[in-house]
Amino acid sequence: MIDTHCHLLHKGLLEKHEQVIEQAKKAMTAIINCGYPGDANESIELIKKHRGFVYLTLGLHPIDIVKMNGQEIDDYIKFVRLHKKEILAIGEIGLDYHWYPEEEKQPKIEEVFQQMIDLAKELKLPVILHTRKAEQRCFDIAVKKELKDVVFHCYAGNLTLAKEIINQGYYISLGTNLLKSKNTVKIAKKYPLEQLLTETDSPFLSPYPGQDNIPQNVKFILGEMSKLRQIPEGEIDKVIEGNCKRLFNI
Repeated sequence: MIDTHCHLLHKGLLEKHEQVIEQAKKAMTAIINCGYPGDANESIELIKKHRGFVYLTLGLHPIDIVKMNGQEIDDYIKFVRLHKKEILAIGEIGLDYHWYPEEEKQPKIEEVFQQMIDLAKELKLPVILHTRKAEQRCFDIAVKKELKDVVFHCYAGNLTLAKEIINQGYYISLGTNLLKSKNTVKIAKKYPLEQLLTETDSPFLSPYPGQDNIPQNVKFILGEMSKLRQIPEGEIDKVIEGNCKRLFNI
């Protein structure tokens, strides 16, 4: 099992991340931690400590973009460039029309999003997209920028666009909240396994009310996909692990 997207150093997991990692080693192949400016240095140290099991992506979430000034953004981009050999992808990056529906905030977010895409192309790394209520716009930008390796993190868009994503050769990542949407259930059941990934977005989106999500809950996704497809869990996991290793060059 591989969790392709979690936040080990975010409040909720930060306080117990070492324990969570050690438990995960008993059942999982790898964890990909998604880092932000606020925990980037600590995230670099974490992958050194758990080399070969914990991997790292670095990105600029729309929330970070709104809070940061131009110099801070430039400095962070330099930091990512400096640590390019220690990361698997640029992400999560993207747009968010849920938290930032105001038109006056979107130009800055989109400008920095495109800067991060350019950085990914420069470093020849895959891109992990945050697309909340902005799925179509993110897709259009990815296609226009001629991106090849793209993940739609925790996809929650419509099926028409989902088909376009698949036809473009991109990946859709299913989270532990997959049962909350009829569309994600259909994707989990019918879309090509070769273009699907699994993630928890820990500590968010726990399938178990009242608990922080953890990387090991990837098993929940695999179990539901097994029921939907009537295929053994192990067969599904094997394909998805292969997708992850191929995409992120693990």
